Amino acid sequence: MGEEENNNSSSKNSGGCDGGMVEAPAAKENGRAADPRLQAISDAIRVVPHFPMPGIMFNDITELLLRPAVFKDAVDMFVERYRGMGIAAVAGIEARGFIFGPAIALAIGAKFIPLRKPKKLPGEVISETYVLEYGTDCLEMHVGATEPGERVVVVDDLVATGGTLSAAIKLLGE
Repeated sequence: MGEEENNNSSSKNSGGCDGGMVEAPAAKENGRAADPRLQAISDAIRVVPHFPMPGIMFNDITELLLRPAVFKDAVDMFVERYRGMGIAAVAGIEARGFIFGPAIALAIGAKFIPLRKPKKLPGEVISETYVLEYGTDCLEMHVGATEPGERVVVVDDLVATGGTLSAAIKLLGE
């Protein structure tokens, strides 16, 4: 899981989206002192070579989700990091950001903003197309989901090329 904090600002505009493939999850060290929960979280993530295509090492979080204590530890680590920091919103990137994001948002008293693939949100949206290591994709967000100056944490399952995270930050800052 990866996360990035964004201070959102100014106005909204829209753009188009092209279809494509999505990124795969990966375990990540955050540079802080090792937490004993990290080993159990790491052990619960299965690496699947060459999925969804040759050369990709897919990190499957299914086992983590099937182990409630480990899943809770993963959520708790985010909550501990962001509680009391004035975070107004947690934005979750489809789809794994939808698993962790709402739990984190509720625990820190923030709203949850879904960042979706094209044509999944009704109503007026803004969109951002981005490049992946093996294609292109797009994220969309409801217009008005954020207010200028709100502190937002972006939750995704990994950072590979940074394309998805960069697109999310652009959406949130528009």
